Amino acid sequence: MEDSLANYYALVTKVDELCNRIQAEFAEQLSCHAGCASCCRHITLAWVEAMALATALHKLPPNEVEAIQLRAQYAKPNGPCPLLVDDHCVMYDFRPIICRTHGLPILTEELSDSSIDCCPLNFQGSDQVPGTAVINLDRLNILLDSVNRVFINQFFTTKPEQERLTIAEALLLEIEISGDTP
Repeated sequence: MEDSLANYYALVTKVDELCNRIQAEFAEQLSCHAGCASCCRHITLAWVEAMALATALHKLPPNEVEAIQLRAQYAKPNGPCPLLVDDHCVMYDFRPIICRTHGLPILTEELSDSSIDCCPLNFQGSDQVPGTAVINLDRLNILLDSVNRVFINQFFTTKPEQERLTIAEALLLEIEISGDTP
């Protein structure tokens, strides 16, 4: 399993480097902090992210796995993320890529229109967000999609019926760390 996830882990490392640089360079203009969880929603994941999350979950002590899976069973679509406990992510080090970029300025482009969005608590009082603080979400999604396609081709014998899984579905996957398919 870990070999199949190598490209994803490399992408996570690059995303973390980018986010850490932005957070360091613009620390005074960012208000995101531990316990700030208003943007932590129950989202869907690409298969590669779902399997990375499930793999990380199954390496935790059994009592933690059981508690997380119990919360996942009752998670509601578009509700709070099932990994939140007292406004803190219980699997923070293993969170999906979109969670790593939450709150930071992201650029999205649709047709001929582009826009920058970020947490309204960040960059308050600034007329505009510096370009070096912006993450191009479309490019990031293209990279993630490419990594996901490679993962699916390596890991599955046939393409999965579902394109994406919710975080709860990922947490409830029964996997073998040795590499068996769910």
